[in-house]
Amino acid sequence: MIRLLLTEHIQNAYHALRSTKLRTLLTTLGVAIGVASITTILSLSGGITGVVTSQVNALGGNITVVRPGTSASEATDFADPIAEQAYTTSTITEEDLNDIQNISGVQSAAPLMIINGTVKSPTATAQKSTIVATTPPLANIANLPISEGQFIDTVTNGNTAVIGNQLAVDLFGTNVPLGQTFMVRGQMFTVIGVLKPMNDPINFNNVDFDHTAIISLESGKSFHEGIAQIQQIDVRAKSVSALPGVIKAINARLLQDHHGEKDFTVLSGKGIAEPTSQFYFAVTSVMTAIAGISLVVGGIGIMNIMLVGVAERTREIGLRKSVGASNGNIIWQFLIEALIISLLGGVIGYISGYIVAFAISTTFLTFSPAFTWQVAAASFGTSLVVGVIFGIYPAIRAARKDPIESLRQYN
Repeated sequence: MIRLLLTEHIQNAYHALRSTKLRTLLTTLGVAIGVASITTILSLSGGITGVVTSQVNALGGNITVVRPGTSASEATDFADPIAEQAYTTSTITEEDLNDIQNISGVQSAAPLMIINGTVKSPTATAQKSTIVATTPPLANIANLPISEGQFIDTVTNGNTAVIGNQLAVDLFGTNVPLGQTFMVRGQMFTVIGVLKPMNDPINFNNVDFDHTAIISLESGKSFHEGIAQIQQIDVRAKSVSALPGVIKAINARLLQDHHGEKDFTVLSGKGIAEPTSQFYFAVTSVMTAIAGISLVVGGIGIMNIMLVGVAERTREIGLRKSVGASNGNIIWQFLIEALIISLLGGVIGYISGYIVAFAISTTFLTFSPAFTWQVAAASFGTSLVVGVIFGIYPAIRAARKDPIESLRQYN
């Protein structure tokens, strides 16, 4: 009986919406735009996470990173994305690095200190480059392959550097520039090694190593009056099974060193892959807000078309109730119409969102959007909720109509 009623409601909804094709299409598009925005945001975010997660897993799954500050979680953080980092020094110190290296279960640890400056050779200036000061273990932790020469170590002169493959070409016109020199803020460095092409600008270190000059931590400190301004510490545990204990020990040790102040974050697994830039969170929040506004507009459109439908079909409602249709039957009839509109908008928005995501990925990014059930659930779940919220009032209003008054009104 219930199946027959449901089939009848769906058939009635189909015929009712088909009779107002243009109006239905315009209403559907309102929902589709909002769902498309959500699908695009989530699929691209999932793509970033997937790329970095696969990189971390490829390194053995025993990597954790320590970063200054705490993860952004408050709405006020999104509104002011640069306040926390732009005017403060890093809370991670060289002493923290030494303490982490001495923790049982830690195989190696390496800092990343980003230097502000321009890389210049005698004949060229690299417009797109990063300068990273670190220690020799980074090559093993981050799996940085050398194509020519060697990585920095404790034996080589302080003013030596390893550069990315593309940076070598940009500065010297060749990917074998061993012995060549370049300048950073008036200080000269000699190239002793060149990395192999990596083609992964998105990674857990947030460094495009193809365009990076890697110098020793001591050289990097010379640009900051002998102080190490560390943005991240990469840590490799001795084994995957030892990683949880290492993370717990790092948290305990740094909390003690920082006098109980939790001004650092220890991340592993998928946590490393989550974007850490508050600017990213701010942009995502704004895009999500726009998507939410689009869905509200689409929902208002659904409510509008349903209220118009209730007014136009007053006599039909009266006839149905006079032959025994209950209030519940009337509610379901109109609610199903609203759900068909919203779910149709969800399908169109889901497909359109992935088309937009792939277009953005192909044109501007180096990774593909993620196909996950979470994205599909969020897209279709959102459209379903919109249909219920904005369709329930017109349905109840239709059910409350008096059959006698409804029939008398159109006699």
